[in-house]
Amino acid sequence: MISETQIFCIRRKHLHGERIFLASILTALLLFASPCDAQSERKLIREGNELYKEKKFAEAEANYKKSLSTNNKSIEGNYNLGNSLYKQGKIEEAEKQFQSIASDKNMNDEQKAMLYHNYGNSLLKDQKYEESINAYKNSLKLNPKDNDTRYNLAYAKARLQQQQQQQQQNKDQQKDDKNKDKKDQQQQQKQDQQQEKKDQEKQEMNKKEQNQAQKKKDISKEDAEKILQALNNDEKNTQKKLTKKQAVRVNIEKEW
Repeated sequence: MISETQIFCIRRKHLHGERIFLASILTALLLFASPCDAQSERKLIREGNELYKEKKFAEAEANYKKSLSTNNKSIEGNYNLGNSLYKQGKIEEAEKQFQSIASDKNMNDEQKAMLYHNYGNSLLKDQKYEESINAYKNSLKLNPKDNDTRYNLAYAKARLQQQQQQQQQNKDQQKDDKNKDKKDQQQQQKQDQQQEKKDQEKQEMNKKEQNQAQKKKDISKEDAEKILQALNNDEKNTQKKLTKKQAVRVNIEKEW
C-alpha cells in the first residue's frame, strides 16, 4: 500500500518553486503590456517565488494575486497561485485555479504536463480519485517519461479500488441491515398476532365464565320452587325413614 507520506514527497517535488515557468514566457508577455505594468508583474511574481521557497505560502498567494491584477492572463502567476493555495490546504480553490488555465493555448506540452500533474494532486487530496486518474493520464500523454506522475497514477488507481470496495461493502451491509430489519419486523408482527390471539381467547373465556356465573345467579322463580320442593321431599323421606327405624323393636336379651 502506498503511504500518504510518499505521495507528499512527490508533490513537494512537483509543487516546488523550481517548477515555476521559464522567464521567456514573461518576455513574451512584456510585448503586450506597458513597461511599468510588466515590471510590476515580474517583481511581484519574483517576490512571490521567494516567499514560496521560504514556505510563506499565504504571503506568496497575496503576491501572485497582485501580479494577476496587473495581468490576469499570466500563466506563471496563475500556475504559482494554484501551488500556493494547495500548500495552504485550500484544495478546492487550488483545483479551480489549475482547471481555469488548463485550456490555455499559450502553454507548451511540458508546462501543461506539470499543470495536469499538480491538478491531479489536488484532486487526489480531495479524494476525487477518478478525476485525479484522468488528470495524471493527461499529464503522461504530454510527458510519458515522468515517473512521479506514473507513481501517483498507480496510487490513485489503488485508492479508487479501495473506495469502490468500501462502497460495495457499505451497500451490502445496508442490504443485510434492511433484510434483518424486515425479518425482525415480521417476527415482531408474528409475536403480536400470537399475543392478540391469546388475549382474545382469554377475553372469550372470561366472558364465558361471566355468563355461567350470571346464569347461576339468575335462577328463575319456577326453578327455585322446584329446587325448594325437591329439598322438602328429601327432608320428608328422611324423616319417614327415621320414624320407621325407631318403631322396630330390638331384642337385646339372650335366649337360653
